Amino acid sequence: MGGSHFKYVKHKIDALDKEKLTYAYTLIEGDALMDKLESISYEVKFEPSPDGGCVGKNISTYHTKPGVEIKEEEIKAGKEQASGIFKAVEAYLIANPDAYV
Repeated sequence: MGGSHFKYVKHKIDALDKEKLTYAYTLIEGDALMDKLESISYEVKFEPSPDGGCVGKNISTYHTKPGVEIKEEEIKAGKEQASGIFKAVEAYLIANPDAYV
């Protein structure tokens, strides 16, 4: 995975529930919004899987500026980048089980 072409992003934490293993945050500033979006909201949830691991679910909601339409290619590119980041974190945590408790 290469580096991001974005210079900065600013997130706001909306909710964190350690018992339910959920996390919600909103991207509120940065060049990732591409002058087209007001914000992007994310909901991350981890659920137990039958094999003893877990399944991560991520929902992204794009809040566009008035009159702006986002192309499907742009959404797909954003999802691919987010998936790459998620997979990199997953690989790190699997390789370094002492990094988390």
